[in-house]
Amino acid sequence: MPQQSEVTIDCAAPTGPLERIWASFGYDELNWTATPRGKKNLARLREVLGAETAVRAHNIFTSGNGRAVPHWSSGNVYHEDASGKPFYDWGIVDAAFDAWLSVGLRPIVELGFCPFALTRDLPGPEFMPMPSLYGRYESQLWASPPKDFAKWGDLVAATAAHFAERYGQQEVSRWYWELWNEPDILYWQGTLAEYCELYDVTVAALRAVLPDVLVGGPATTGNGEEFLRGFLEHCATGTNYVTKQTGTPIDFVSFHTKGAAGFPRLYSPVGPNGATSDERHSPSTAKMLQEVETSLGIIRSFPALADVPVLVDECDLDVPAHYGAFDNPSYEVNNTAYYPVFQVQLMQKLLDLDAPERRGVTRATAWTWYLEGDRYFEGTRSFFTAGDVAAPVVNGYQLLGRLGANRLPVEAVRADGQDGDIGALAAADENGRIAVIVWHHNDNQYATGTATVSVSLRNLRTVGRSVTITHHRVDAQHSNTHTRWLNEGAPQDPSAEQLARIRAGEQLEELEPARTEADCPRTLTFTLELTAPAASLIEIMPA
Repeated sequence: MPQQSEVTIDCAAPTGPLERIWASFGYDELNWTATPRGKKNLARLREVLGAETAVRAHNIFTSGNGRAVPHWSSGNVYHEDASGKPFYDWGIVDAAFDAWLSVGLRPIVELGFCPFALTRDLPGPEFMPMPSLYGRYESQLWASPPKDFAKWGDLVAATAAHFAERYGQQEVSRWYWELWNEPDILYWQGTLAEYCELYDVTVAALRAVLPDVLVGGPATTGNGEEFLRGFLEHCATGTNYVTKQTGTPIDFVSFHTKGAAGFPRLYSPVGPNGATSDERHSPSTAKMLQEVETSLGIIRSFPALADVPVLVDECDLDVPAHYGAFDNPSYEVNNTAYYPVFQVQLMQKLLDLDAPERRGVTRATAWTWYLEGDRYFEGTRSFFTAGDVAAPVVNGYQLLGRLGANRLPVEAVRADGQDGDIGALAAADENGRIAVIVWHHNDNQYATGTATVSVSLRNLRTVGRSVTITHHRVDAQHSNTHTRWLNEGAPQDPSAEQLARIRAGEQLEELEPARTEADCPRTLTFTLELTAPAASLIEIMPA
């Protein structure tokens, strides 16, 4: 084993297009989409994540007054008059979709949850009628299967027709239309058979309006293998509840994975500084990869699904999104350099699940956005904290966004005795620009240690030409708004001057000044010192 870790990139042997699987995000709080803060942050994320970024939100069909709180919102589309005749109100949903489309986002239309007028009388707890508390609908009934599948089908058809009229049939036929969310757990209070029947009704309703629609599901959790397999068996060989024929069309398959099942909540001490050794928890890359590989294996066991897109349309550190460091100190991970480095190395490992003979991941959706009411660096799983300050994770996605169109092969060898993971992701543009991200990651968020990494870029196309070399870094000290905030004394009401200094960490920071190589050699070698968690971006740009 080498005494220092080694990363080697062959710049003359691209392996194919770099699939930008990370260009996707989602959130629970649909009703914040069209707020001034929401629109501002949508535009910023679209700029970071790039063209064809997908967006997904819960609660389009959920009933309510259109006011969001963390982990809850309502599109409030479906209603019935006194005689039971349905009518629709598109105001809230239109505002959200208008905001998405205005900045060029591509919706994943999650068709859920059950409107109040279609809920069944499920058993559940009683609630005191207090203004500060939800009722039974908000607690459980939204997860009810519709009591009238025909009315559900009419609602889906009306939604498709409304969007086609508003945005054009060609546009909405490009979207992913997905039935429900995580029906293998508490989000669905019915059976697998009922979900399959509702899927058949949904497909028929959509196809009647949009013959070329992309429809799929079932958006199961990382532990939902049995439900996923049963659903795909129904689509492949089951009797369609609507047509009575064998099978049901499916244009994509979706499932989820999280790095942690949820850190246990603590009610004392309050704040992020009281963790003891037995209370420390960390996300797990290995857990996520195991869940993804298991679900991909199930999908690949159905030959007809060999080429369908696979959406891991919730794919990030932990659950749930609205807990933070004031609930459990372990959620401090959402504030630190650990989060961007975790996401970058995860994307590389997900990309490596793809191969010529099998379909990998099409999209890996970060279930995170921003939360109204958060304190500065609350530690919730958010792209933006109070004041719309970008959390360090945004710079992880900025690193990914700097990668070129064609992926380059990477060989990474960890030094003998080196703890953690040393890895890299590299890509080239047609003009010869090379970008490589090199990281030092440990699944233990509390681990420390520095890795010396030798990075060799071989067979450069720019040999003999003048090139500019830049080196940006994301770590505890660079490209890190959280560290800057701590350096200001962790103010919850920062002055304009303090806020300006904090915001300076929103962009990628140079580790060293850019330099020019007048006569580029065939091989360039760099020696990096990476203190976990850390990621460096090296770019070689032809003059």
